[in-house]
Amino acid sequence: MPSIGELLLAGADRLGRLRAENPRRFAGLALVATGVALALAWYFRPWLHGIVYGVYTTPILPFAALVGLGIALFARRSFGSLVSGQFGVVVFVVVLVSGAGVAGLLAGEDIGKTTMDRAATTGNLSETDPAKPRVVTKSVASRYASNTLNFPQYRIQGGDITVRNGTPYWSYALAPDGAYNHYTKRQHGTVLVDVTQQNAEVDTVVGDLDKGVGPAFYNNYRFAMLKQANYLVEYGDPFMVVHEGDQYVAVPYTKPVFHWLPLPYTTPEWGGVVLIGPDGDVEDLSPAEARGHSVLEEQKLYPFALAREKVAATKYRNGIVNTFTSHEDEIEVAPVPGEGNDQPFLVFTTEGPEYVVAVEPYGQAQGLKEVWTVDGRTGEYESYSPRQSLFGARKATDYVRQAARTTDWNRFTPSEPIPVVVDGQLYWEVRVVPSDSSGIAYIAFVNARSSDVHEVSTTAEVTAFLEGERVTASPEGESDAADRTPTLVVERVAPNGTVVETLELYGNETVRVVQGNATNASATG
Repeated sequence: MPSIGELLLAGADRLGRLRAENPRRFAGLALVATGVALALAWYFRPWLHGIVYGVYTTPILPFAALVGLGIALFARRSFGSLVSGQFGVVVFVVVLVSGAGVAGLLAGEDIGKTTMDRAATTGNLSETDPAKPRVVTKSVASRYASNTLNFPQYRIQGGDITVRNGTPYWSYALAPDGAYNHYTKRQHGTVLVDVTQQNAEVDTVVGDLDKGVGPAFYNNYRFAMLKQANYLVEYGDPFMVVHEGDQYVAVPYTKPVFHWLPLPYTTPEWGGVVLIGPDGDVEDLSPAEARGHSVLEEQKLYPFALAREKVAATKYRNGIVNTFTSHEDEIEVAPVPGEGNDQPFLVFTTEGPEYVVAVEPYGQAQGLKEVWTVDGRTGEYESYSPRQSLFGARKATDYVRQAARTTDWNRFTPSEPIPVVVDGQLYWEVRVVPSDSSGIAYIAFVNARSSDVHEVSTTAEVTAFLEGERVTASPEGESDAADRTPTLVVERVAPNGTVVETLELYGNETVRVVQGNATNASATG
């Protein structure tokens, strides 16, 4: 049996003979093959989007090609064809790699300085809307959605915040599960997890979407979107919208803006939102059209990734050289704990949905440098710089750990610290989550100035705190430690006298001591 190599050589030889014996027939076959290839490439162009868009948004590529070609032509006249070709390729690669690095820095500086110039400065942050508290973290919502799923042929996919009838939800697509279902099924519905309720409040909207999230390309929203909407843009993650019983897929996107000097590069700007209806119809909406669309009336519309990229790029506010030398006034987006989720976080304020991004000074400092807010519907940026020293999101999680000395931090994690404003005071809302994300253990509000920790256990207590009912203004330098004085402290002592663990009791709390299978005893404090 001939090998693949032998078959290829035989085919090439046959084509060569055909070209020599019948050049017209060969040209006709080549033309037909080229037409078929172009037709297939055009139909399956969504699969080529990553490559095409990458080349389109890298204008340094044709620049490097022109430089390499020019050097090759010059070398050909001087040294011969073989040397010129090799030399041209080397020059092309060197110019492309070095130019892409410099162009990336120029793009970052342009994005950062443009963001600084266009952003407004504010002396205070918007008050958090008590009716729309952000209680459930993304990891817990995913667990809630999976635990309540009763469709054996489907799984949840995605995970983004949507709004239905004024209430924010974590939304997931009911996508086909398994290879067979991937090719034979469509998206079967939407799973909604209430963001504002600590317990699992899950609602499933059932109904097949003609073009949805998860199935094969002929039933997939992205394939249809890239064929019917704008092709040369970058699409973000989709999120589900349920409006008047119908399901929609919404996809914000960015478009490139070209800059030609001193080197060619591109920067992203918000281009609009694509809305795919339950029947597969595709609407490409500008930002203004999206804000005026009835289906998207309550939704955040601005691309999540663009908000983070623009805020992070403000580290170049004092120039590129500064970021490699003195780091004067340089910032960095604060790294925060949160399984599968990171800044910016979407919060609902009295002014509407906003992305919030907390930034720290560059380096080891963990104080709060700035809080950036981005209007989720208009994309307007505001920068808040505190007048006094406040600690940042990472340090807030440390204070939560210190305040809860009896919590087993090997099994629990402080997650997604988000800034909330109550009566003009900035707090970090930290959700304490079991390691398996099975629920919310409790929620801690940490005062960003005094480091006081207020622990709440129920959704009603969260709402009460955000309404100001449990917020007490303490004199500067004082804390509410006296209000947390335990009525009884139980110590677990090792044989050598070392205190291994302590348990603090408050009010009428009770501790029960169980010794093996013997008699139970209890103490009340």
